[in-house]
Amino acid sequence: MNKKILALLLAALLTLAACCAMAESTSVSITDMYGREVTLDAPATRIVALTAADCEILCALGCEETLVGRGAYCDYPESILDVPVVQSGAETNIEEILALEPQVVLMSDMAQSQELVNLLEENGVRVVISNADDIAGVYTAIRMIGALMGRGEAAEALVGDMQATFDGIAAKSESTGKTVYFEVSPLEWGLWTAGSRTFMDELAAMCGLTNAFADVEGWAPISEEQVLERNPDYIVTITMYYGEGPTPVEEIMGRAGWQSLTAVQAGSVYNADSNAISRPGPRLKDAAIELFDFVNGEAQEEAPAA
Repeated sequence: MNKKILALLLAALLTLAACCAMAESTSVSITDMYGREVTLDAPATRIVALTAADCEILCALGCEETLVGRGAYCDYPESILDVPVVQSGAETNIEEILALEPQVVLMSDMAQSQELVNLLEENGVRVVISNADDIAGVYTAIRMIGALMGRGEAAEALVGDMQATFDGIAAKSESTGKTVYFEVSPLEWGLWTAGSRTFMDELAAMCGLTNAFADVEGWAPISEEQVLERNPDYIVTITMYYGEGPTPVEEIMGRAGWQSLTAVQAGSVYNADSNAISRPGPRLKDAAIELFDFVNGEAQEEAPAA
């Protein structure tokens, strides 16, 4: 009798231990990019992503079905466009987010207040903050979101794919000594460019180019005179075209006073996908391929003669 009771007790203890092990194995604990510890009992299944890059990472990891809300600028892939939109930044409405009953809100550090973070967490919603300023930071964000979703292997595969692409482009690219000017805001709105510490600067170096405004940090306003003085060999504009009037390339090629530029004379002006090249997400790989093809004459947009 005692042996039977002992056997039952041992069986119960083994069952309990197995259950505890299973519970422990499904729990998720991460450190976000602001150094904040976030723990969940299991990988997240209901997410609101306020930033476009985080949304793209989430979908690239195969977790699109977990997205219950998206920020106004989250527009890729096209399949997410039916997901409810919530405001972000200064216009963030916490009731709007809470109504979607998310477990986690993914946000960047831009324009989101500490008060908002506190209110969400007081209402039982965990907040995960991303802060990718360079390609290495994108890898960190991918791994962080992968861990949050229980998709660590998929995250490593995504990072590996990006790294392989970047390494391949760098291996094929020799230092040309040529310069590229990135125009992130057109002349009619006031010229802005991408300087050092931007993804565009990193992609330029990867393709063997020097950023014509590498001495400027981040996104910065510049003048026409500065562009003309630096006389870039290539011009990459990220201005969006809405189907009316001259294309961004045609507008640059036809600017008064720009006809003497090396890039204009050679027709080396290209309209890049602004979202792919400026968002800290997986499509930076596509932007790198596009830039490489442009520099090597494989994807040059047809432009009128100067």
